[in-house]
Amino acid sequence: MAHTEINGNGKRKTRKGLGLDRKQSSPMMPTFMVSAPGKVIVFGEHAVVHGKAAIAASISLRSYLLVTALSKSRRTISLRFPDINLSHTWNIDDLPWGAFSTPGKKKYYYDLVTSLDPELVAAMEPHLEDVSPDLPDDIRKIHQNSARCFLYLLLSLGSPSFPGSLYTLRSTIPIGGGLGSSASIAVCLAGALLLQIRTLSGPHPDQPAEESRLQIERINRWAFVGEMCIHGNPSGVDNTVASQGKGVIFQRTDYAKPPKVQPLWNFPELPLLLVNTKQSRSTAAEVAKVGALKKKHPMITESILNAIDKVSEGATQLMGSDRFDPEDPECIKDLGELMTINHGLLVSLGVSHPRLERIRELVDHEGIGWTKLTGAGGGGCAITLLKPDVPQDQMKRLERRLDEEGYGKFETTLGCDGIGVLWPAVLKNGIEDDLGGEEIDQDKFLNAEGIEGVEELVGVHGDNGDREAWKFWRVED
Repeated sequence: MAHTEINGNGKRKTRKGLGLDRKQSSPMMPTFMVSAPGKVIVFGEHAVVHGKAAIAASISLRSYLLVTALSKSRRTISLRFPDINLSHTWNIDDLPWGAFSTPGKKKYYYDLVTSLDPELVAAMEPHLEDVSPDLPDDIRKIHQNSARCFLYLLLSLGSPSFPGSLYTLRSTIPIGGGLGSSASIAVCLAGALLLQIRTLSGPHPDQPAEESRLQIERINRWAFVGEMCIHGNPSGVDNTVASQGKGVIFQRTDYAKPPKVQPLWNFPELPLLLVNTKQSRSTAAEVAKVGALKKKHPMITESILNAIDKVSEGATQLMGSDRFDPEDPECIKDLGELMTINHGLLVSLGVSHPRLERIRELVDHEGIGWTKLTGAGGGGCAITLLKPDVPQDQMKRLERRLDEEGYGKFETTLGCDGIGVLWPAVLKNGIEDDLGGEEIDQDKFLNAEGIEGVEELVGVHGDNGDREAWKFWRVED
């Protein structure tokens, strides 16, 4: 099933640009990059566990995957994730392609896969045994899960004739903070492989909304498969947000069925301060805490959960109304007050932490926004919806205090774009000539220091706003 791009003049697009025709006119694809955002839960934590609705949205902290094609004689696939010190190489011809291509097992790029095939998982396991064998078990488990996600996608979507390639991944999303880092990575991997087998058209500015939705859904479906390899039974919310960007409403009334996920394509872009307490927490423990409280005080707890649900409903109505303007301080204040109420209700459920309350105290002292915990609580992260035009001296004071007290701070955007593509991996950086700009190679990418270095080199957002070289599948109602 071939997909061909047609430009505004009705002509077939050639390999210049994205070059995604199925016909392979060159033995090597250009080096390219894929990026996907992280996510936060904005409203509805814990209530969602008990059948209520919650709202999640993308944040501008992102993962970046650089894909480099090797020469025809190089029959290897390498995965590098320097942020977690993972590096592994497989011989393409040794991989269990036969298991994945047998009748009844073979999946196509347009298929919906809702569960992992145990026989296919078993066929992969020998090829994961030599991943990071000398590292401690906890770190090795993380490495093997990442490799398992990648291999299952590669073997499902690729074929024995797949080209030798090098996949290098960098992430600006704190790992283990409830910010959807694994889903962001799964979206990058799924998007990159679908691009390599030439089953995606676009993204391009004139792409019809329905076509963009189709492309996003195709990526999202396979990213969910990757998430299953890592988490077993994911909700599907994180990969949906990382694929499409913006926001979603999700609700799960029956755990035997997938959650209901309603895209919020017009979710506004809002300035957000994300603060990591660096306090480890257990999602399971916090969920169990609320469950125990509900068992002990059923009517009171249910009333609190219902109130959280009403907050989420009110936020949805506010942001979806014609009068909502993200530039209007009064609209931002109304939304911020709902965040404050949501946090207070979560505190009453016992899922906050002194480190989270300290963030609220510091932000409130400067009077720069409205703060709530995000995710399971008990540590993790807090988000602050910033007031418009916060004075720099106030922000600097807050940053100083947060640094002194050992917090991690990120100024981000809420409701940003989903998966993006940089094809080829050249940044124009304001240069008008299409052929100009900075080419991103392995050495530059690997040597970029920390989050700041990665963002400066390849970030979707440059110093003067969005970098025009990055392209996104965008859908707006």
